[in-house]
Amino acid sequence: MKNFGITYEMLLFAFQHDTIFGIDETSFYFDDDAEQEDHMIGCIRGNGLPPYWVGYCDIENGCEFETAEELFQAKIFDGQSIQERWEHLVLDSVGGLSTEGWLDIYQRKFEELGNF
Repeated sequence: MKNFGITYEMLLFAFQHDTIFGIDETSFYFDDDAEQEDHMIGCIRGNGLPPYWVGYCDIENGCEFETAEELFQAKIFDGQSIQERWEHLVLDSVGGLSTEGWLDIYQRKFEELGNF
C-alpha cells in the first residue's frame, strides 16, 4: 500500500499538530517526475523564522511558511502543491524515520486525536 496508508489528510494533520507528531526532516519524491529527486519539508519552532520549511522546490534555497496549510497548498513543486500532486507523492521518510516506522510509532495518536 502506497505510503503505508498515510493519506494527505493524515500527513497534514500531523504537520498541524507538530508538537505531538515528529515531522521535521520529512522527505518525499513524486513518482511522475522523470528524475524522482527528493524534496524535504519539516517544522522547526523557536528560531525566529516561520516554522514550516521546504527544501528542494521551485524556489532556490527553499522557503518557509507560517502554517501547515500554506506549506501543503503552496504551488512550489513544478508549479503545483503537495495537495495537487498527492497521488504521485511517495514518502521516503517522515520525521527522520522510515515511513513505516514513523506510522508504527504514531498510529495510536492518529486514532486518539483524529478520525482516521
